[in-house]
Amino acid sequence: MQVNVLGAERRRRWGYDEKVRLIEETLRAGETVCGVARRHGMAHSLLFTWRRQARQGRLGGDSVPALVPVEITPVAAPISSDAPLPASSPPAQRARAGIIEIELGGGCRVRVDRDVDVEALQRVLELLRRR
Repeated sequence: MQVNVLGAERRRRWGYDEKVRLIEETLRAGETVCGVARRHGMAHSLLFTWRRQARQGRLGGDSVPALVPVEITPVAAPISSDAPLPASSPPAQRARAGIIEIELGGGCRVRVDRDVDVEALQRVLELLRRR
């Protein structure tokens, strides 16, 4: 690794792509944050800060999507998509209709079905992230 210092500035500027690459490196099996930091000649606390910012969606500014864990679980049985379920259908049937569960951490979860208004969901998630 080669670091060129130009001028009086002593701090290295890390680009978004470099940050993401280093964060992904810390997530590999058998890898540690301290090991990655040592290999790249940086403070381990900086990597921990970037990982936290990535989880919160603040790593690269407002326009960059957050890195979030996703877990895909199998659905009990598919239902036909041509017959929409009425709002008063039993919960067991609605669960098979494509429920999406978003876990924001701190015990906060949001459950929506596949027909959710995307703009409304974005507003709700943004408000919950700020809490």
